[in-house]
This record gives sequence, structure tokens and C-alpha cells, in this order.
Amino acid sequence: MAAAQKVGSRLTLVLDDGDDMMTGKTIFKSKSFNNVKPEATADQLFAIATAVAELQERPLYTIERYDESEITQE
Repeated sequence: MAAAQKVGSRLTLVLDDGDDMMTGKTIFKSKSFNNVKPEATADQLFAIATAVAELQERPLYTIERYDESEITQE
């Protein structure tokens, strides 16, 4: 039987960079923070992300979390 264990996490802030003049579609920029503790809760990451977003020139569009797991056989 295999088991997965979180070994890393990344927090990404997706920022609204306005609309493309040619297509009218929204342009997004992102800022990523690596080495986030895998045991960090969604509430903790949300608090950090909103605090950092206030320091940005662009408005916050969404917050994303990417987890990395190591799969081993037990």
C-alpha cells in the first residue's frame, strides 16, 4: 500500500493587472512564495496573503496553494 506525505508547499498570489487592450481579457500577474510550511492552515495562509497583498500595487484576484507530496510504499 502506498502513502503520501506532504514535503513542501507554495503560496501564490494572483494579481489583477488590468485588461488587454486588444482582446479585452484580464491580465494576471502572480507572486509566489516557496518553502511554506506544509502544516500551515488555510486560515494562516489567507491572513498572510491578504497582508502581503495590501503592499502590492495591483489588486488581489485570488490566493492559491500548491502542495508537493512524496509517495512511498509502506
